[in-house]
Amino acid sequence: MLAQSTRFLMSMFALFQFLSSVRQPQVPFMVMQDSQSIALAAGFGVTGVLADSSALIANGLDNASDGVVYVISLLALSRSPMWKRGAALTSGVLLLLFAAGVLFDAGRRYFTGSEPIGPTMIGMAIVAAIVNGLCLWLLKRLREPDVNLRAATTFSFNDFVSNGGVIVAGGIVMWTGQNWPDLVLGVAVAAIAIKGGIDILKDARSDAAEDEEQGR
Repeated sequence: MLAQSTRFLMSMFALFQFLSSVRQPQVPFMVMQDSQSIALAAGFGVTGVLADSSALIANGLDNASDGVVYVISLLALSRSPMWKRGAALTSGVLLLLFAAGVLFDAGRRYFTGSEPIGPTMIGMAIVAAIVNGLCLWLLKRLREPDVNLRAATTFSFNDFVSNGGVIVAGGIVMWTGQNWPDLVLGVAVAAIAIKGGIDILKDARSDAAEDEEQGR
C-alpha cells in the first residue's frame, strides 16, 4: 500500500512538473476540462447502470472519450503544428469509435429490453449541463484557439446539447413509461458524435492545407 501511494505521489509530482514547464495559457483549462470529463464519465456510468439508461451510458462513454482526448491535446500544446494535427485526428477517430459503441448498445437494448428511470436521467443530465455550459463559456473566451482547442469546443457543445436531450427523454420516459425515448436519445448522441468527429477531421485537414499554402 505504501509503495502504491509513493508511486502515485511521484506520478502526480511528475505531472505537475510537466504542467509547469509548458508555458501555455491553455494548460490550466485543459487540465480542468480533463478532470470534469473524467468526473462526469464516472457519474454517467454509475447512474446509467442504476437507471438502466442507454442515454446516460452513451453520455458516460462520450465523456470518457473526451477525457482521453484532453490528455492527448494537453500533450500536444507544446508540440509542433503537425503533432497537434495528429492529436486532433486522433480525437476525431475516437469520437467515431465511441459512436459505434453507443449504436451497438442501443441496438442490444432494443432487442433485449430495458426499463430506464426518468428522474435519475433528468437529475444527472441537469448537473452535467451546468458543468458543460460553464466549460463551453470558458472556451469561447479563449483567444486564437488552435485546432485542439477548437476540438474541445466541439466536444463541450456536443455534450451540452446531448445533456438537454437526456432531460427531454427522461421526461418522456416518465410520461409514457416506455423505453423508446431513451433508445432514441442514445442513437441521437451517437449521431452528434459522428458529426463532431467528422467536423474535427475536416478541421485538422483544413489546418494542414493552410500550413502548406503558407509554406509555399
